[in-house]
Amino acid sequence: MAGKRGQDVTLAACVVLSRTRVDVNGAVRKHLGARKASFAPMDTAVGESGMEYGGITPIGLPAAWPLLLDPAVVDEEWVLIGSGSRRGKLIVPGKALAALPGAVVVEGLGV
Repeated sequence: MAGKRGQDVTLAACVVLSRTRVDVNGAVRKHLGARKASFAPMDTAVGESGMEYGGITPIGLPAAWPLLLDPAVVDEEWVLIGSGSRRGKLIVPGKALAALPGAVVVEGLGV
């Protein structure tokens, strides 16, 4: 995600269950304190994360990126996430994601 306020841009990652959507214009925008929030351009997301598009994972994100988690993700026993490349996936306990650096559980993130 890219949250913008004036010339300032804050990049963040969001994790929601696959059956939900990210509340970009509500929960994300509000949490980032942005006037506008949208999906980060592919080149920016890939370049800043060092991961492949389609495989960006919450594990190993740049330290400056907040990791926004929907509570339903944390409550899942196991979640399937990207591995940093399109070819790989990781299966991790949902609670483990909440322990990652920069992780914040955001009510209403997944709608």
